[in-house]
Amino acid sequence: MTIRIDGTVPLRSYGVIGDGRTIAVIAEDGGVDWMPMPGMDTTPVFARLLDAQDGGAIELAPVEDFTVSRRYIDGTNVLETTFTTESGVAVLTDALVTGIAGRLPWTEIARRVDGASGSVRFRWRVAPGTCLSTASPWKQATTHGPVIRVDGVTIAVRGVSHGPRGGGDAAFAGSFTTEKGSRHVITVVGTANEPLHLPDAANVDRGIDRTIENWQFWSREFSYDGPWSLDVHRSALALKLLIYSPTGAIAAAGTTSLPENPRGGKNWDYRFAWVRDVAYTLHALIRFGLREETHAAVAWLLTTIRQNGPELHIFYRLDGSLPSGVTKHDALGWNGAGPVVTGNPASGQLQLGVYGDLFDVMRLYVSAGNVLDAETGRLLASVADRACDAWRQRDAGMWELEDEQHYTSSKMGCWQALDAAVELCEKGQIPGDSARWIAERGHIRDWIEANCWSDELQSYVAYPGSDELDASVLLHGPSGFDRGDRMSSTIDALQAELGRGPLLYRYSGAEAEEGAFVACSFWLASALACVGRTAESVAQMDAMIALSNDVGIFSEMIDPDDLSFLGNLPQALSHLALVNAAITIEELSGLD
Repeated sequence: MTIRIDGTVPLRSYGVIGDGRTIAVIAEDGGVDWMPMPGMDTTPVFARLLDAQDGGAIELAPVEDFTVSRRYIDGTNVLETTFTTESGVAVLTDALVTGIAGRLPWTEIARRVDGASGSVRFRWRVAPGTCLSTASPWKQATTHGPVIRVDGVTIAVRGVSHGPRGGGDAAFAGSFTTEKGSRHVITVVGTANEPLHLPDAANVDRGIDRTIENWQFWSREFSYDGPWSLDVHRSALALKLLIYSPTGAIAAAGTTSLPENPRGGKNWDYRFAWVRDVAYTLHALIRFGLREETHAAVAWLLTTIRQNGPELHIFYRLDGSLPSGVTKHDALGWNGAGPVVTGNPASGQLQLGVYGDLFDVMRLYVSAGNVLDAETGRLLASVADRACDAWRQRDAGMWELEDEQHYTSSKMGCWQALDAAVELCEKGQIPGDSARWIAERGHIRDWIEANCWSDELQSYVAYPGSDELDASVLLHGPSGFDRGDRMSSTIDALQAELGRGPLLYRYSGAEAEEGAFVACSFWLASALACVGRTAESVAQMDAMIALSNDVGIFSEMIDPDDLSFLGNLPQALSHLALVNAAITIEELSGLD
């Protein structure tokens, strides 16, 4: 079992649960180290993940030494942890409880401990933190028992046979002992700036079973029987955790400020909805037959673009508004590797690849048998016209770099946008004369072929005149830009320079700055399939899937030296890349 050092555990230790609005990040030792209330993009009231001293946590573990095994209950995002001690065995079931008709209007995390054999003494503690050093929690007596208030959030604890409720002036604490057949339930409920419902403890126990049934019902609607089906399904469930049900937006990750480098420095907040991630998610949702999530994501994206237009932005807040700057917090960060920030500085950047992302969403949506409305058609026609001009500009590229260049993958994204615009026009989904789009699509291809290819390297380069490489060009095997010899030799060049076993860095020089990027490593598998190198593609998939943690979760990056996780988690792009690689390989090779 992983041991905490100064309050910190390795990022590989974490499992994640969620309810469609927020997530809870749970360590092997039973500690809930991250849980914002009420939404995943709000300031976290439990944030030991980033602030070991004052961040706050929900602790629940045996008093004596123990070993741990974990799993998700089949077809769910309900986490089951089995604690084994010398005196007995007990099973912890963790759920962010959902209601009869979907998510609850409050946050309710239920922790059920069943005695399996012998006896196990547990201690528990619910201690909200300082909201990244912005507020002080305090306990207040009420007519229905004490609550804790912090930064507008009200928290209460209810339970079944869970012991006393001490803990001082800013926490609840207690203990209990299991025996074979016993059951104890600890429930933490919270709301923000609204009254708090105090649930009946027996109803919560039933609510855990209902939450399991709700997840399994969703999984039964899930349709995929291709290769790596169990791993694809687990990644789909991880992605479901990041779909913000109040709006349909899809968060890029559930956390902020987890370092891409163990020494810190490259720490970002990814609790926003990137247009790019929506595009990749739609491919998966459509393939899985998940109509409701598909339509919700498309509707959210179009509404958000109209409200914040006319220019496209690369990402938006989960409520559809525009991001508003970056705040640095007075916290040390995970394992002392700060800074801790909320907000993302890339919000004002020009990234031309967003044109391809948007049009890929709409092409997939129409190809799945859906019809665009007239207003959306006019919007897309105007965006296609802008792409005809914008592709000639320098931009920050997919990796949000400060050095603006004519990035090859950005130009390929503009080609992808116009290719989709032509197809949608020919299908009668967007108005206008596609002649200009056809012509400009050809100009972009000619420009890339003339300026972005290196005969010496036998590879597409990151930008004209450079000898640097960029793994994001791998996306344009599946996009259809290049599935021939040039893409195949680019794959070889990328593996030679950026590869470390199955892992792949994002671009030349990244090894000195960060870990290997998980999504790039799955993009490699997709690109190999696109150029007909099926056996290599399958081997790459097998090797990468083996690098998830014990419950199938991926972070943003992995250190090739010790395989430790780096970056935010669960990372949508990592799981999306796994899912879409499996789909691509299935579609192109016929594997099952």
